[in-house]
Parts: sequence; C-alpha cells; structure tokens
Amino acid sequence: MNNTPFKLAIPLLATTLLVAGCTLWHHANKPIHPLQQKIEADMVLVEGGRFEMGSEEPGAKPADGPVHTVAVNSFYMAKFEVTQALFEAVMGPSISYFQSPSVPVNNLSWQQANLFVTRLNALTGGTYRLPTEAEWEYAARGGKLSRGYRYSGSDQIDEVAWYSDNAKNRAYPVGLKKPNELGIYDMTGNVGEFVADAFEETFYRHSPQDNPNNAQESKIHLAHKSVRGGSYSYEAELCENYRRDFASQSVMMADMGLRLVRDAR
Repeated sequence: MNNTPFKLAIPLLATTLLVAGCTLWHHANKPIHPLQQKIEADMVLVEGGRFEMGSEEPGAKPADGPVHTVAVNSFYMAKFEVTQALFEAVMGPSISYFQSPSVPVNNLSWQQANLFVTRLNALTGGTYRLPTEAEWEYAARGGKLSRGYRYSGSDQIDEVAWYSDNAKNRAYPVGLKKPNELGIYDMTGNVGEFVADAFEETFYRHSPQDNPNNAQESKIHLAHKSVRGGSYSYEAELCENYRRDFASQSVMMADMGLRLVRDAR
C-alpha cells in the first residue's frame, strides 16, 4: 500500500478503491469526487469488537478510569492524520504553525475541525466524521489485532511517535514512523487528535457499554472536548493509548489536529 500522504495530482484506479472496500460510483451513478478517491484509498477497516477501555494503573488520572468493557461497531479510519494538503483543498489556506503539505494540519480548534468535516462532506458527498473516544482508543490499541502495546503499535514510543524527547517541539510529515497493528500511523504523538466527545471526567463511571458517545453541543457546560494521542509536545508517560486530555472547543491549539472516520457500510 502506498503510504504517500494526500496529493491532488495522483490519479487513482478503480481497483485501488475496490481493495479499500469501496466502490468507484455513488448509488446515484455519479463519479466519486477526486478528494474522496484519495481519502478512501487511505482508509483502514477497523473490525468491531469488545475491549477494556481506560486504565487503573498507579500513574493514571482519575478521568482515565475505571477500566470498563466497551463494544464498538466496525468503522473505517484514515491511516493518516488530516494533512494540510487535504485541509486546504477544502478550506483554503490554513494558519498551521508548522507549514508543509504533508504535515498534519495544526493550530486548529475543535470547532474548526468540525467545520472542515462539514465542508468536506458537502463537497464530496461523503459521510466523514470525527471518531468517538471509544473508537479512537479501540483503533489505537490495534482493534482485534491488538498485541497489548502501551503506545499505538509498540511498547517503544520512539518507534511509533513524535513526542517531546525526539520531536524538537514541532510536527512532522505523516507516516514517517512505524504504523500500529491495523496499519494506522501517528496515533501516538505528532499532533493530538480531536474526537467527537465532550470531555467529562466521570463519564467512564456511567458510560454505555455499546458504542459510547458523549458528543454534546454546548457553549458553556462541557464546552471542553476530548483529545487523544498526546502530541509532539507531550512526554512519553502522557502518551499511552488510554490517556485522555481536553481542550476548549473554540481555542486554537498549535499541537492539535484531526483524523477522519466513517461508518462501515
């Protein structure tokens, strides 16, 4: 599989899309949009299943637990964080702090991430969205192929992540490190990834078992949104797969970006 991040100039064949589990034509017999062609070619099927979400390790924060059983349906997840090339093809020039087409879009707020997804879907006819926290952690852990690693793809963080000890306080082009068990890159480090859920410290105590989703619209209460994966500025002990963090939904963060998912169909 070609690990080259998004490039507008690369034509894709129907066979590439078929391998990715997709079809070249929409149900209305309209050709798939070129942006959607590239996105779909870089999507990975995450087969649904059950896993133990969270942690009760001595170093875990109260919000990281308790450990609880969660089941998620199958979904598709992008192998790469959304690059500036993809973001700017939809939104126009970004104000990313670290500028490069193959570097994840950064200096972003949760609201801007959702606006991008809305406009991408309007442009392409797609059904992309942010992952839920449960989907994100399940995929980071390797889904049904999980080997129980502490970080996404390895117990050795330098193999899979740009983080505080090796990143020199900056973001890097996607796909340079080792992928996880599912073939997904940069789920640990590089830029943090916004998810759909509002951040609620006690959510795990009453979370539904099946497809939990704490998405909430609010201008005041629960206006903080969950972010996952650590980033280039995080220390290793804050980048484990179970770690939860949060950011205001409206404040731009230099080390925050996003990753696309869609329902399996």
